[in-house]
Amino acid sequence: MLLPIGACSKSNDVYEELPNSSLAGAPRADVPETRMDAPVARPVTIGEDGPRLDACGTLGQVSRAGPNGLGLHAAPFGDAKELGRLAEGQRAYVCTRSLDQKWLGVVVLPAPAAGQAPPAADCGVASPVERKQPYAGPCASGWVASAYVRLIAG
Repeated sequence: MLLPIGACSKSNDVYEELPNSSLAGAPRADVPETRMDAPVARPVTIGEDGPRLDACGTLGQVSRAGPNGLGLHAAPFGDAKELGRLAEGQRAYVCTRSLDQKWLGVVVLPAPAAGQAPPAADCGVASPVERKQPYAGPCASGWVASAYVRLIAG
């Protein structure tokens, strides 16, 4: 059985026809909107492997990021607020992954001074924690695109 699809409208036609109303019919001014630039964050979770293993089980290194480095984001998507940039070769503990595996939740080791070896700091994640929990410092944390991180220890 074939159904005619010529009578279907595009989903954005409704918005064009009713520019001052929401889908529920209330004036837009009365409906709180989610702004795309509103602060959205998802903390990096540590301890996902349980209380017998390190809080973050893998060490990674920024690779192929180019001269501008790799963006560290507040949540696992490209439109999330950028918290900083990681330089080529900089190391970070990999603590968690997004469901689609495109983003890594990382705890960033401080960058070494020019010509120096990477610092020995573990940022509090190189030993077990009792339970799964959001990372609370002392090092920076956030989300990076997994395509630009090479796993070097685990």
